[in-house]
Amino acid sequence: MREILIVDGYNMIGAWPELKELKDRDLALARDKLIDRLAEYQAYTGCKVILVFDAHMVPGVGRTYNNHRIEVIYTRKNETADERIERLVRELKRIDTQIYVATSDLAEQSHIFGSGALRKSARELYNEMEVTGKGIEKTVEKSNKEHNSTKIALTEELAEIFEKWRRGDR
Repeated sequence: MREILIVDGYNMIGAWPELKELKDRDLALARDKLIDRLAEYQAYTGCKVILVFDAHMVPGVGRTYNNHRIEVIYTRKNETADERIERLVRELKRIDTQIYVATSDLAEQSHIFGSGALRKSARELYNEMEVTGKGIEKTVEKSNKEHNSTKIALTEELAEIFEKWRRGDR
């Protein structure tokens, strides 16, 4: 079954501790950090991620683009992220697709659930992202160990001969 996660961007930024602190200093950087984290999540889980931002906070109204292979949508003028998310759920709903919506907006959660999507609160997604980060670290560590263990073991004598060759001492 195909999985899609639709994320209310500013809702996550306002709820996640490090992004909440960052947004007061640099909102664009907070958005970029959220995009990076969600891109890692998508790569690790295989779940397609669509990130939706209200346009009133950013220029480029009504724009959609891909960043790190996640779809980033800025709503049109006079369109809220909630409205766009609801429309996306209706458009993407299929028998072979499970849609999750990440938002802590209670009214939105209720509407989404009624549309057949499952909800994740900002806190739930944050916790899931923490677990995902640890999984990525373990995968990288395992890969590094496997990569290093494929080296051919050399005796001291053979290593000395190769070192002489490397230096040009024959």
